[in-house]
Amino acid sequence: MEHKLSETEDYLWTYITKNISEIPNLSIVKLSELANVSTSTIVRTMKKKGYEGFTSFKHHLKDQSNSTINFSKVEKVDEEIRRSIMKNEQEVIRTINMLDTGVIEDAIQKIESSQRIILFARAFSELIAEEMKIKFQLAGKYCELHTDPNIIKTMSTRLNKSDTVIFVSLNGETEELVIAAKNCYEKEITTILITANSDSTLADLAELSLIGFKSEISFFPDYEVRSRLPLSVIARILLDSYAIRVKKEKP
Repeated sequence: MEHKLSETEDYLWTYITKNISEIPNLSIVKLSELANVSTSTIVRTMKKKGYEGFTSFKHHLKDQSNSTINFSKVEKVDEEIRRSIMKNEQEVIRTINMLDTGVIEDAIQKIESSQRIILFARAFSELIAEEMKIKFQLAGKYCELHTDPNIIKTMSTRLNKSDTVIFVSLNGETEELVIAAKNCYEKEITTILITANSDSTLADLAELSLIGFKSEISFFPDYEVRSRLPLSVIARILLDSYAIRVKKEKP
């Protein structure tokens, strides 16, 4: 589980993400000089980000070398464009690595045994939930999506134990979704959460949580429009896995 970074550690992590392609070739001392931080700050930052240390982090980057974007084939790549591409690559790869196949299996079994799938989502997460709804319906599973705050709160009080609720929420703190999750918890309704925040209120309330990796980099810093790419990756894996299971079980 990742921990909150201090101001200095956050500065270092920003420096690393901006210069990610150079990091595998740097020693901890050289990085300390370039970023103007202490080596102990580097170690603390790595540990908070889930790595044993700086060397462990570099090994992680090098392990991805065979699957990373090859920029050498492009004569000129703007550094910001390169950063954008690598941000998306990192979100996809780390999200896949974070997924627990056991949780996916449990989620599929819950979905299979449910009479209805109820999707709750807000804002940009609604687009992912809408795609999920259509795919569930194409797979022959009854599914409905609710995005209106008042309907979400009301609907969550009218569910029964044969239903499964899937929450799609990037930060896991949307007020109406939290209220709905509490209602489901009290009524012992099965809940599955797709999120990028393992420390959220929704993660505490959900029965099963599928958690992705969200990059700190945002190219729209003045607006709350962070990428839902990790949520999309999780939703696709879950739906593909469910479709495969349904296909296998058909006579």
